[in-house]
Amino acid sequence: MAKIILTDASITVNSVSLSTLSNSVTLTFEKDSIEVTAFGDAGHKFTGGLQNNSCELALFQDFAASQTEATIYPLVGSPTTIIIKPTSSATSATNPSYTLTDTMLVSHTPVAGAVGEVAMTTLSFTGGTLVKALA
Repeated sequence: MAKIILTDASITVNSVSLSTLSNSVTLTFEKDSIEVTAFGDAGHKFTGGLQNNSCELALFQDFAASQTEATIYPLVGSPTTIIIKPTSSATSATNPSYTLTDTMLVSHTPVAGAVGEVAMTTLSFTGGTLVKALA
């Protein structure tokens, strides 16, 4: 069984590549659990409902044009698109592309850190529709 070590993840937010400004990404694909138990069933039954996706990003803070702050600040409260790939190589069966559309950033902390630490911002995007592509 092959193992993958994330060293070159591709992260695009609102059409801007932020891969070199990130050191952590978590993309969660989830569907709501809808109960469909009927009379006569011996136990609870469920089916998948609407997607309930989320994406967590940890980014190094950078205030230059087209970098972290310029990309993220205007997105608070607005739907956007995020594209995540395990590596920066072309999309393929071994490097799928995950596109999360209409996801929303609820809040952003522009300045965070302590003396001598690198300035970081951690973002939590919620909602939207996730599509996986293999080519």
